[in-house]
Amino acid sequence: MPYEWVTGQPERGKPAELHLWPYRSLPRKGFAAFIALTAGLLALPLIAALGTLVFWGLLPFLLAAIWGLWHAISRSYRSGEVIEVLRIDDDRAELIRRDPDGREHRWQANPYWVRVQIYPTGGPVEHYVTLKGQGREVEIGAFLSEDERKALAEELRAAFAAHR
Repeated sequence: MPYEWVTGQPERGKPAELHLWPYRSLPRKGFAAFIALTAGLLALPLIAALGTLVFWGLLPFLLAAIWGLWHAISRSYRSGEVIEVLRIDDDRAELIRRDPDGREHRWQANPYWVRVQIYPTGGPVEHYVTLKGQGREVEIGAFLSEDERKALAEELRAAFAAHR
């Protein structure tokens, strides 16, 4: 799952830390291999056209296709550079979200009063998970899949119960 309890399972008297990040099915190494394979396959039709004017007519379009693919996947990687860190101690819970542009959003509350909410419908995504406390409600793990959000909500409930 694209989240992990860094400090192990939460328990009373022991701080807990959870890291969440968007899932990437194509690692950076695979990205380079995919671009190379795509470039090679797009170059195959050019072999038949070597030494002709057709070669020079096709080349810009094939290069534009490779550049477009590279640009789209690179942009997808940049937008997925989000990380959420939840720290739970006996006297404080803190959620820090770092956006791809470097902005950081913070939320703090007393873990005794924090409530984990899950909205099966009506949120931006199905089974939307939020934390309520200190008069605010903040989302957590919106980039996770539906099943992962359900599992996360249960783990968060157990973690906050352990720190009450």
